[in-house]
Amino acid sequence: MHEPRKEMDPARAKKLATVLVCTCTVIGAAAQLLMKAGAQQQTHDSALHMLIAIFRTPTLFAGFSLYGLSAALLVVALKYGELSILYPVIALTYVWVTGLSVLVYHESINPMKLLGLTAVVIGVAILGRSGKK
Repeated sequence: MHEPRKEMDPARAKKLATVLVCTCTVIGAAAQLLMKAGAQQQTHDSALHMLIAIFRTPTLFAGFSLYGLSAALLVVALKYGELSILYPVIALTYVWVTGLSVLVYHESINPMKLLGLTAVVIGVAILGRSGKK
């Protein structure tokens, strides 16, 4: 017979959920960069060719695989945390993607982008604080 599972300590569960979601944001950002790199290698514009390219282009396949891993980790995180607190943290992916785009693709960052990113970070911080009771 199986022993009944012990419930995880709520504080530990919340911390695990937060770490998992933060990890999702980093993995999701890496996935986006790989998908862009793979898309740039494509010469065809049709949706069918792009769908086939996912399986033929290592960078596209890696990007979609990381996206899948990120989604799987999010599911685990949601088991242990509050959806209304954890899901907005995913918005931090925008911050990482922008930073990596500047570093890898030499994209520019202007005051409006910086303002938007600041708003995202502040919004996530406010939501995170609202979850502390």
